[in-house]
Amino acid sequence: MTPGEQRERFDHLVRLGRTMRTLGACVVLVLPTAGEPVLEVRSASGTLARVIVIWRSGWAFTWRPWWARMWPGGKWVAAHADNAADVIMAEVGA
Repeated sequence: MTPGEQRERFDHLVRLGRTMRTLGACVVLVLPTAGEPVLEVRSASGTLARVIVIWRSGWAFTWRPWWARMWPGGKWVAAHADNAADVIMAEVGA
């Protein structure tokens, strides 16, 4: 991943975090020393989702809520950048 791509991923997570905060979620941007940044979103009901940014014919966000462990195969869910905040809030049970 190039430094430009890293910066773009970071910018998308910051924007998403701001939007999620206006929707009532508690958000924390985690910047590990090794690896990619993660946006932790905790809804008003206490559900936690860890969101990362990926490239899929455009930028998209993907997350795996705690209850995804119960799904067969532990499926991940994703939303395109333009509607991510609303989709994530609906999925984490705000």
